[in-house]
Amino acid sequence: QVQLVESGGGSVQVGGSLTLSCTGSRIILSTNGVSWYRQTPGNQREFVAVVASGGARVYADSVKGRATIWRNNDENTVYLQMNSLQPEDTAIYYCETTNRNKDYWGQGAQVTVSS
Repeated sequence: QVQLVESGGGSVQVGGSLTLSCTGSRIILSTNGVSWYRQTPGNQREFVAVVASGGARVYADSVKGRATIWRNNDENTVYLQMNSLQPEDTAIYYCETTNRNKDYWGQGAQVTVSS
């Protein structure tokens, strides 16, 4: 079945950087917009960034200037790099895409930022 597989989460100190990846299985990501969201306990998922099928990128204000989203179509993977990480960036990060009017989500990658 279609899967989005995330990797790259982990623990990092304040001010550090992390790169998350989202790889499609049985789905070609290059033909769809792919988004990253994050969620903390008790809160709704929050939009982080999106890269459209044509390459346009949009970032949430909370990460603008600190995040970069890009595609590697040969790898069927979308990446999210986060710099200058702060404790408030601690969350589970999910990638998401829509194909044939159906939403697909990854399993989530925990990012923990500590001082």
